Amino acid sequence: MFTGIVEETGIVESVTDDEGGRRLRIATEEMTDFDAGDSVAVGGVCLTVEESGDRWFSVFTATETLEKTTLDDVREGDGVNLERPMPADGSFDGHIVQGHVDTTTEVVDIESVGEDWTFTFAIPEEHEQYVAPKGSIALDGISLTVADLDDEAGTFSVAIIPTTYEETTLGERKAGDRVNVEVDVIAKYVERMTQVE
Repeated sequence: MFTGIVEETGIVESVTDDEGGRRLRIATEEMTDFDAGDSVAVGGVCLTVEESGDRWFSVFTATETLEKTTLDDVREGDGVNLERPMPADGSFDGHIVQGHVDTTTEVVDIESVGEDWTFTFAIPEEHEQYVAPKGSIALDGISLTVADLDDEAGTFSVAIIPTTYEETTLGERKAGDRVNVEVDVIAKYVERMTQVE
């Protein structure tokens, strides 16, 4: 389990495609204590470390993962948000994030508001019911709060503080870019329980 509090933005050093999926080698500055088999969230996607060395690790993404996430667009030199699983005695600063991406959506608009930013995204199709004002949502693995919801326009917005803008990949995003979306798992459980007779 993750919390959506990004620890570092890693840099994709290499991308190797094969018929079974895609292998990424990611360079890091601070996250240097990986072992084979460790879990790590890469852009909000829970993956397994295959190999690691001095300031790098590699992961493999299966075809199904590539079809559902933005990792099919990742290229050498791109930044990716990284987070290790929360330890049992860790601080819970974000919200429950599983690293199980539900879908992707598009950046509609980015507006500078004083020292902060407002990012507007398209409400992802077939996931509208999970996006609620003041509700939690993970975008590219970042735990965020829905600041505004416009059902008529089909958009929602989040407020981004300078730290998040500067220390995650949101600072590199522009209108038209896709981001990974993981909706609040609690909302999914509530929906399921209300449907079961």
